[in-house]
Amino acid sequence: MYKIFGDMLSGNCYKIKLLMQFLSIKHEWIHVDILASETHTEEFKRMNPNERIPVIELGDGKYLWESNAILNYFAEGTEFLPKEKYERAKVLQWQFFEQYSHEPYIATARYINKYLGLPKEREAEYHAKQVGGHKALSVMEKHLAQNKFFLGANATIADISLYAYTHVADEGGFDLSEYTHIQRWFKEFESISGYIKMARENA
Repeated sequence: MYKIFGDMLSGNCYKIKLLMQFLSIKHEWIHVDILASETHTEEFKRMNPNERIPVIELGDGKYLWESNAILNYFAEGTEFLPKEKYERAKVLQWQFFEQYSHEPYIATARYINKYLGLPKEREAEYHAKQVGGHKALSVMEKHLAQNKFFLGANATIADISLYAYTHVADEGGFDLSEYTHIQRWFKEFESISGYIKMARENA
C-alpha cells in the first residue's frame, strides 16, 4: 500500500489526497507536523532531501516528492491526464502556472496568516502577496469564463493543482466573492465523485 507523508491542511498535500479519492487508490496517510520540524529529521530527509511535504512511498525503496510530479505519476492512463500531446502540455502549463504565479502568493499569504498567526515581522510580506495573488486569480477567472474546467469539459490534474489553494484563498486574505467564474468552477469541481473537503479528520 502506498504511504503518503503530509498534512491535509497543506494544499500541496490535499492535491494528492483528492486524486487518490477520485481514483479510489488505497493508501495510508501519515501526518507530518511541519511546525514541529518533522520534515527536518534525518529519517525524513532520506525520503526527501528538500525537506518538504508531500512525499509518497511507492514501495521497493522508491519515493516521489513535489505534489504535481506525484499527480502526474498517478494520473497516467486515467481520465485526469489527457493522452494527446498538446492537451498534456496544457496540463503542465497550468501546473507550472500554479507553482510559479499562484502558489508563491496565495499559498504563502495563507501560510503566514493561518499557520503562523500573521506575526508582525511578516505583515509587510503578507500584504505584498496580495497583488500577485489577485493577478493569478484574474488569469483563472478570465479562462474559466470560457471553459467549464481548465482543459474544457472535463476535470484534469490541472484543476486539482489549482483548486487546492484557490478554494482556501480567503484564509490568506483574498476576497473571492467577485470571482464569479471561479465560484462556479468550485461547485463543478466539488461535484466530482469521491470529493472530500480539506480537513485532517479525512486523512
